[in-house]
Amino acid sequence: MEKKVRVRFAPSPTGGLHLGGVRTVLYNYLFAKKNNGVFVLRIEDTDQSRYVAGAEEYIQECLRWCGLQPDESPIHGGEFAPYRQSERKPMYRNYAEQLVQQGNAYYAFDTPEELEAMRTNFKTESNPSPQYNHAVRQQMRNSLSLSKEEVEKLLADGVPHVIRIKMPQDETISFTDMIRGDVSFNSSQVDDKVLLKADGMPTYHLAVVVDDYAMKISHAFRGEEWLPSAPVHLLLWKYLGWQNDMPQWAHLPLIMKPDGHGKLSKRDGDRLGFPVFAMNWKDPRSEEEATGFRELGFLPEAFINMLAVLGWNDGTEQELFSLEELVEKFALEKVHKGGAKFDYEKAKWFNHEWIKRLPVSHYSEQVKSLLQAAGVEVESNEKLEQVMELVKDRCTLLTDFVQQAGFFFKTPANLDVASVQPKWNEDKAMFFQVLSEKLVTLEQWNAFNIETLFKETAVEKNIKVGELQLPFRIMLVGGKFGPTVFDIAALVGKEETINRIRQGLTFIAS
Repeated sequence: MEKKVRVRFAPSPTGGLHLGGVRTVLYNYLFAKKNNGVFVLRIEDTDQSRYVAGAEEYIQECLRWCGLQPDESPIHGGEFAPYRQSERKPMYRNYAEQLVQQGNAYYAFDTPEELEAMRTNFKTESNPSPQYNHAVRQQMRNSLSLSKEEVEKLLADGVPHVIRIKMPQDETISFTDMIRGDVSFNSSQVDDKVLLKADGMPTYHLAVVVDDYAMKISHAFRGEEWLPSAPVHLLLWKYLGWQNDMPQWAHLPLIMKPDGHGKLSKRDGDRLGFPVFAMNWKDPRSEEEATGFRELGFLPEAFINMLAVLGWNDGTEQELFSLEELVEKFALEKVHKGGAKFDYEKAKWFNHEWIKRLPVSHYSEQVKSLLQAAGVEVESNEKLEQVMELVKDRCTLLTDFVQQAGFFFKTPANLDVASVQPKWNEDKAMFFQVLSEKLVTLEQWNAFNIETLFKETAVEKNIKVGELQLPFRIMLVGGKFGPTVFDIAALVGKEETINRIRQGLTFIAS
């Protein structure tokens, strides 16, 4: 009988959620939905020294914003609860002790000073970074090098110790990766990883295997940086007698720096001027702040679309995909083996396309909040959506609406009169004086009627329309931007348009 598809995202609550992590979530989510499966969020908080307060809530909020809600999680619950590893602590020791009894693991009593001495004493030109492995384990203080009586006394006296896996010598360990095909390792090249720490907490290596087994995970997707750990995990599945229940693995390609050299990091984003986290993150310990895609003005639809095609395509020229289309078309076989270069300009292109594609009502509340934060009060949601419809083609980020839409609701405080003054004269001043008086009597206020009156008055005054539109724009907008000037006047309203013309005349004259 085929296993039910169950996938998991298992982050550590140690900081901001990198876009590579969100892409891992996305591929898990798409695979689960495509196969009528279950998507699990499991918090791997076993390393208490790296735990950061608020990070778990931040991760959950990121997934909510992206629309990638888990089916089971610490918040949603589920039949395999608890979903925080720190709450599952007792079971890990049982399995670690079982491995010791079987001869597949051992107690190690080495102090930090002894470990440091090992790295110095065993250093050679051919081995500049010695590891705790088959070559040195007999020279260290552990249950393989000590007598049974010594070990029992150390345990009875409560001497701090860890449990390490005993890696076999010169064995070939293989598995089939869903993206990379057959992958093999030589066991002698892998050190004896710690499975259980001195505080009784498991390391990632033990916890991920025990939890994937306990939670019946069918497929495990993770970044390719975890590939070197695969032999340890494969052996644990085997030693614990669970190899028939082992999930199928897929190691996802890295998201690379824009130049393709190395994995994209927060430092790269800071240096090149773009975010690498899904949302704003402030580290409570260092007070360091990082900007997120959300706060910079990205739509979640664009963010998800951009991430999906960073390392995957459906074999066609299509670039814009809704989440529903991604679920329908996603196939792990189409994920690339090589790393994908991050391109911030392309990311912004996706956002621009989604701003144009979605109905403005879909994101008008976010724009309203941005305007209000900039001191622009929006008196009518209906007017806001009319304005957004008019200017959305000019907006790459949601934050662009502040400049492109703000002047519809708030009289510009400053006018770019320098753009007008060189060609300004008394005739033009008289034109706008007359126009403002005529506009008072205009009965049907719409763009067509405003434009008609504007052009008729220009003909009367014998001035080219083209010479008058820039001053009109500066008066209404404050600068040389925005949609058609007559559309602007129509939405700004009669009274405000007339006020801005009169204010503009005063500004330019001064």
